[in-house]
Amino acid sequence: METINTKTKILFFLFTISVFSCKAQQLPLNTSLKNIPMNAYVKDLNNELYQYTGAYKTNFQGKEIILHITKEENKLMDYGDQKFYRDALVIKYIVKNSSGTVLQDTKNNATSKIDFFSIGTKPDQNKITFSYSGTNCNVGWGKIILKKINDTQISWEYRPNDIILDDSKCPPGTDINIYLPETKDLIFTKQ
Repeated sequence: METINTKTKILFFLFTISVFSCKAQQLPLNTSLKNIPMNAYVKDLNNELYQYTGAYKTNFQGKEIILHITKEENKLMDYGDQKFYRDALVIKYIVKNSSGTVLQDTKNNATSKIDFFSIGTKPDQNKITFSYSGTNCNVGWGKIILKKINDTQISWEYRPNDIILDDSKCPPGTDINIYLPETKDLIFTKQ
């Protein structure tokens, strides 16, 4: 009886050690999507992302745009047949018109379905590329490239894609305005 009890303890101990020693494979930030195995962790090994975090502000065509950039570790990336985790920058933003009325706010809106996160870096060019899901009905989806100019300024480039809308994809009366600046070389200043 004591032998069975000892064997059970040993098996439990080995199982516990194996569970705690298992760790997802860590890969560098710019690992190609096709080279990322299931459940891997694409990690900011060189701390490239922190230099972009903070609040940045600009004015463009009578609108004030404030970007709130944070680093999220272990962000789940779910592409259906491929799931993995990555360290990413996440952008929440507030856009106001010239009289201060909020036109769009993803920072203080917990129900916002807008995704805006980094998908790659170019450290040699001080650039980070973001995926942007677009506003309502995915209008304006595309990519945004931020370039770090210095410690207090970043340059913005927005490359929206086209989308065909009909009533089945987007109910009538839905706000489909793109409030983010559709431009290149727009300077945001850190607050």
